[in-house]
Amino acid sequence: MKLRHYLFLLKGRSILSLTLGIISAIGSISPVFAAPPRNPDTAETCDILVAGGGLAGAATAYEGLLAGRTVCLTEITDWVGGQISSQGTSALDERETQRSLLFYPRGYLELRGRIEEHYGRLNPGGCWVSYSCFMPYDGHKILFNILQDAARKGKGTLKWFPNTVIKELAITPAVAGNAVGGQQIKSAIAIQHKPAVNTPPLNTETLSQTIEDAYRYENSPRFNKTIIQFIPKPPNQSNSKPQPADWYVVDATETGELIGLADVPYRLGIDPRSPLEPSSPSSTGDAYCTQGFTYTFAMQATKEPQQHQVPSFYQQYAPYYSYELQRLASFPLVFTYRQIRSMRPDEKRPSDPKQFPIYPGDISMQNWTWGNDYRPGSAQDNLIYSREQLAEAGQLQPGGWMGGLRTETLRKGEENAKGFFYWLVTGTTDSQLGEGVKKPNPNNRFLSGLDSPMGTVHGLSKYPYMREGRRIIGRPSFNQPQGFTVWEVDMSRTDFTADFYRQNLSEEEYRNLWLAVGGLNAPALAVGSQSVEDTKSRSRATIYPDSVGIGHYAIDFHPCMTNSPPEAPGNTEREGTRKAQGQAYPFQIPLRAMIPQKIDNMLVAGKSIAVSHTAAAAYRVHSFEWSAGAAAGVTAAFSLEKGILPYELVDELPSREPNLEVLQLRLQQNANPIAFPGTSIFNSSWQNWK
Repeated sequence: MKLRHYLFLLKGRSILSLTLGIISAIGSISPVFAAPPRNPDTAETCDILVAGGGLAGAATAYEGLLAGRTVCLTEITDWVGGQISSQGTSALDERETQRSLLFYPRGYLELRGRIEEHYGRLNPGGCWVSYSCFMPYDGHKILFNILQDAARKGKGTLKWFPNTVIKELAITPAVAGNAVGGQQIKSAIAIQHKPAVNTPPLNTETLSQTIEDAYRYENSPRFNKTIIQFIPKPPNQSNSKPQPADWYVVDATETGELIGLADVPYRLGIDPRSPLEPSSPSSTGDAYCTQGFTYTFAMQATKEPQQHQVPSFYQQYAPYYSYELQRLASFPLVFTYRQIRSMRPDEKRPSDPKQFPIYPGDISMQNWTWGNDYRPGSAQDNLIYSREQLAEAGQLQPGGWMGGLRTETLRKGEENAKGFFYWLVTGTTDSQLGEGVKKPNPNNRFLSGLDSPMGTVHGLSKYPYMREGRRIIGRPSFNQPQGFTVWEVDMSRTDFTADFYRQNLSEEEYRNLWLAVGGLNAPALAVGSQSVEDTKSRSRATIYPDSVGIGHYAIDFHPCMTNSPPEAPGNTEREGTRKAQGQAYPFQIPLRAMIPQKIDNMLVAGKSIAVSHTAAAAYRVHSFEWSAGAAAGVTAAFSLEKGILPYELVDELPSREPNLEVLQLRLQQNANPIAFPGTSIFNSSWQNWK
């Protein structure tokens, strides 16, 4: 916060009275005041500033570097890769048909190839959830080498800023009469931290212990800070034509941080039930019920039983833990599900995972719904602050941004994960299956230390695996005047003839649902020559004229819990939140879903694109993140080259957009698919895609 803001606030008032007044006004959310910023210690120039070093951010950087651009890549942890590294979910989520065809973006294929080259096999862990499970620390090393090679190949420049968070954005004023655009990010202020003298190394403490310090300008007993100002590269003097944007800023963070900081329109949590989101469990929506987040950890099988000390907080979380379903009630099944190291990778296994052998030295990564998932769903404990909560906490004030997360919920997620390990190795109760199901498994140890798979002294992942964050609302479009979004009806294989939809939608809404999913039959329904009962649903996802990427995964929910806190005895998942769960058709990533309102030189990659709560449950896995990031990198480089703003590529749709066609051709020529094989409104064979 600038000094003048402090002087204004304090004028005529005591500090005590001011503080008490603010606390009284905002209730349960405590504001976190940041010291006024120092002058930047350094300035860094970029063509493309990417916030977030997960798979989407890495893919953005990869394509930007291959296009010869200077890319600044910031990341709150010291590892690149997100899901495959700092979040510990180093088990690639893929669907069978897409995998069998190896129909992925070029960078994702290179990642898979480098994993296989590094280990001599694609699946060194021998897991059965995926065709590839590996060590998180190798995920970082392999991917960082890929980015360095891309810079050399494309003659681009990679500027890597680990342990760095974006603190402030300088945004031009709104343009009168332009409600959805016209502003630009002119610079960004970031804070990079490193250990203070005579303090433990990074990754000694958990994220909940360090995150608030990381967002404060001032040095602390824990960290020394470097204040970095990111600005566009100076314009090319040989080009006298003014450019509409000097650079592009890409939000590839795990929770949509820049979206919240820039205060562009977005959604959070469950969307209201509608003809486009007909399976929603709520008629009004719920911003606090987002998908659960997970602190992953690694455990190793041992020859001898280990001594396990009960955590002081264990009894608080013990009522939550469960194998969940009777068919999953097996320790070997859970251990080998995401096994990331196998001592006998070539040994033939039985057909039943419950019979899989476990050998001393085998290592498993844990990511289990009724285990280390933490699933808050109320205004008292939600992890990702809504816009209203951000405003109450002062995080939308100049200099007030603190990351937009509830630190206490991070801490409880960490405890919940550590408690889950103790339950796995000593527990004899099961919250869902009752007594007599869970047996102790003492021949295992919790892996921790800087050389452990997670690279942390505490043993948990450096950052939680995030399934859902803030999701932008795209700009008004020809078929969505309220703002573009990819909805449930655009990709779900749900049977919408089920009674639920007749009973929970009005007659007009039910008809509009079938107009949305009717495909080639919709025109006859629209003009009244065909009834809803005679209308057959299309057997494919929506085909977008502005597609810039692809993805395929099931609609997979890890729902919030009904009561607060999530670990309360007898708690249940929020009723109806799994209604939309099931298979999805192969889907596309429309460029309109990556362009926020208000800001013209900003793109969004990863989980924060304009998708609904239901669509986000499929639009969140590894290959999708890469595809969305690749699209962002190519689009940013293309827009700089052509002197065109991204929204201008789609603002005349459904009319022909010549520049969009050039962009799409470039993506395809660079082996970044924008449509699955055989994509056509006449193709009815998508039921065969698994």
